[in-house]
Amino acid sequence: MKQTNPFKKGFDKLKAADEVGRNQNKSHVPFRLNFLFFVIFFLFILLVGRLGYLQIVNGEQMQEQLKASTTIKVTGSTPRGTIYDAKGVALVDNQANSAITFTRGNTMEGKDIFALANTLNALIDVPADDKLTERDKKDYWLGDPEHLQAAEDRLSFKEKNLDTTNEYQKLVDKVTDEEIQFDENQLKAATIFKRMNSASALSTVFIKNEGVTNEELAVVAERAAELPGVSTGKDWQRSYNNEVDDSLRSILGTVSSVPAEELKEYLKKGYARNDRVGTSYLEKQYEDVLQGKKSEYEVSLSQEGNVTGQTEISPGEKGSNLMLTIDTEFQKKVEEIVKNHYQTLVDNGQAQYSPGVYAVALDPNNGQVLAMSGFQHKVGSKDLEEFSLGTILNNFEPGSVVKAGTVTAGYETGAISGNDVLIDEPIKLAGTALKGSIYNKVIGYQIPLDTVKALEISSNAYMMQIVLRMLGVNYSYNMTLPESASSEEMYNKLRGALAEYGMGVKTGIDLPGESSGIVNTNFGEANAPGGGNLLDLSFGQYDTYTAMQLAQYAATVANGGTRIAPHVVKGIYSNNESGGLGDLQKEISGQELEKVNITPEQMGIIKQGFYQAVHGNDGYTTARDLQTAALDTSAKTGTAETSVTVNGEVVQTINSNLVAYAPSDAPKIAISVMLPNLSVDHDDTNKAIAKDIINAYAEMYGAN
Repeated sequence: MKQTNPFKKGFDKLKAADEVGRNQNKSHVPFRLNFLFFVIFFLFILLVGRLGYLQIVNGEQMQEQLKASTTIKVTGSTPRGTIYDAKGVALVDNQANSAITFTRGNTMEGKDIFALANTLNALIDVPADDKLTERDKKDYWLGDPEHLQAAEDRLSFKEKNLDTTNEYQKLVDKVTDEEIQFDENQLKAATIFKRMNSASALSTVFIKNEGVTNEELAVVAERAAELPGVSTGKDWQRSYNNEVDDSLRSILGTVSSVPAEELKEYLKKGYARNDRVGTSYLEKQYEDVLQGKKSEYEVSLSQEGNVTGQTEISPGEKGSNLMLTIDTEFQKKVEEIVKNHYQTLVDNGQAQYSPGVYAVALDPNNGQVLAMSGFQHKVGSKDLEEFSLGTILNNFEPGSVVKAGTVTAGYETGAISGNDVLIDEPIKLAGTALKGSIYNKVIGYQIPLDTVKALEISSNAYMMQIVLRMLGVNYSYNMTLPESASSEEMYNKLRGALAEYGMGVKTGIDLPGESSGIVNTNFGEANAPGGGNLLDLSFGQYDTYTAMQLAQYAATVANGGTRIAPHVVKGIYSNNESGGLGDLQKEISGQELEKVNITPEQMGIIKQGFYQAVHGNDGYTTARDLQTAALDTSAKTGTAETSVTVNGEVVQTINSNLVAYAPSDAPKIAISVMLPNLSVDHDDTNKAIAKDIINAYAEMYGAN
């Protein structure tokens, strides 16, 4: 029997098993490769499909997105609306100027602006700004990279490494005075640098907007490739009619850059930091109307973020226009009247302590301001300066013109009820001087007066007795006032009636910053000299008011008791095709603020008192000079004893005031005149001013 080698047998088994494994691996490898190739092919097909979809279907959208990544939209200024007088004469318009602008790239640094400013300085003539500050010059000097490095080298180790606050300011501090001793050419370059450096990223500023020549426009256009962000365009500036008086010029207001203190408010409204806005009076009051719709530009950016081009995509729209209630011709006449009469007082020394003269004319039916005029002068000078804004800013003691308000307080509290008769006599309170009128300053003088007569001859005693009745007492010689005379409640009752006519409260005129007058808060003590303040208030010798407040008061009496807010703008208008006055967009009518809380019969008594103040035959009828006015006139005069301090010395003076309206039966004009701090009583002057204004109105607009 043949013997088998056990080692060979085991080896054969292993060999057979290896052959089986090899055959199995051979069958799996091609499958895996094929599967991998299939996956890759499928992904490739998806990629090709996606690229095709993006290119064919969304190609236009992708192009827009790509374009958006290299272009942005910026806005530019447009002309403000024009302001016209009541007859459509343009008072303030816009003058278009060629301009050279700069739009700052979003990566542009000081060194880039420095180089650009110097290049531009060699191409255009920008006069050196005489308002360049030391800091402006140092900023320009540091714009040079070599200078910046020199300043950094001057920093100490501590300044460089330990104290990291205000790093740029440290560099500024290292610039010496000698290094900023610039010649004229450097000052021009520094001016350009300052204007360009003031622009925030992607905002536009003017490098030059006055006196730009055609040659400068051409060279900037030709060299655009080497002047990133620099372009040509248009700017506008307010231009004023040469016929416009200074008075209206001041009312119109000013336009300037956004005030720093109001920047946040304007930014919230969508304004840019470098926008120009109305900063005073009408320009400010009607900013939202006058500001036009901004133009839009498409700015192209390079990969480095620098501006490479600018194209207008929308020209914007000029702001809406304003038409005033003031006729410049009538305004001029009123100014001449006021100035001539006041100049006479100044020249003869009777107004040497007076700060000025103020007159206002309103339409009592709608609150339209027909004229507002004022002049001021310094003590010791005979030169007058226009100050029409003094009619809403300056306030003085009015005197007896206020007495319709006191009568109204009597009606409202039940102290009097109609044309009541009271005894007119000088009032003597314990501890105070005698209080009376010009005709009754002697103890023992007594005469019965009704309300109409009291207004005609301007009785102070009648008004004081109304207040005493409001306090619940009747007058007796050397009496003491009740405690309520020093209470705020009693002052408020009297002042409440005065306020119904506009005295002691803002008139609501459409000009910012008007004064509400001064309402004193020293109520005094009933049994002390100050206790008489309440009585002084009753005839206009305590609080102070503006000429506009007194004109509103006169208008309220004239129209029968409705207080209407005065306004200098009559309407808001669109632009026609040539940019001129277009269609009415919004009519401005005086807002009815309140009605005087008395009956028509009681108001009729007050109006009769005003009428008799002109037409009465009493020797003390106060405004008889107005009987010869071209229109039938009603009025109330007022004199207040005042004082001024000159070189430490108190000088006694007189405020001479007047309110009036005409025609008496159907008023069309209401007037106030204020002549404060005269050396002598001059109510003949205020009556002459009022009469001349009424005559001028009748001459221009007719007697009916």
